[in-house]
Amino acid sequence: MDARINLYANPVAAKFAKYLNSAGKAVSDSTLPASTQELVKIRASQINGCGFCTDMHTKDATHAGETSLRLNLIAAWREAKVFTEAERAALELTEQGTRIADAAGGVTDEAWANAAKHYDEDQLAALVSLIALINTYNRMNVIIQQPAGDYQPGQFG
Repeated sequence: MDARINLYANPVAAKFAKYLNSAGKAVSDSTLPASTQELVKIRASQINGCGFCTDMHTKDATHAGETSLRLNLIAAWREAKVFTEAERAALELTEQGTRIADAAGGVTDEAWANAAKHYDEDQLAALVSLIALINTYNRMNVIIQQPAGDYQPGQFG
């Protein structure tokens, strides 16, 4: 299986990815917990059907010490006892922010208020930015049918 286009070899796509990666650094350098960042990336990727990003972020999370129990339960986080209230709020915001087209009102005030109980303004800004960023990556990879399974933790730096 090959991708429809090689995003890393195409000059336009490579330039675009460079700017996306720069934007991502603002999030990764923020005080939003790294474990929460990985949960958000995995959940959005699951919803969007992005095998490449799901593969990448589950492997990165495992490499960073995340447990297989928590990784296996991300898709069923509402019924799982292994996530903190803050993580649950981030996962809810991720789901609503990813499924905007499914909800006429977008993200609910309740979901936002719950996230705001657990994260300060900078962390909320990082969380919103991360949800937007991972959805961008997911869409690119799904459109080009980027194959999953070969990612090695740290391969992109």
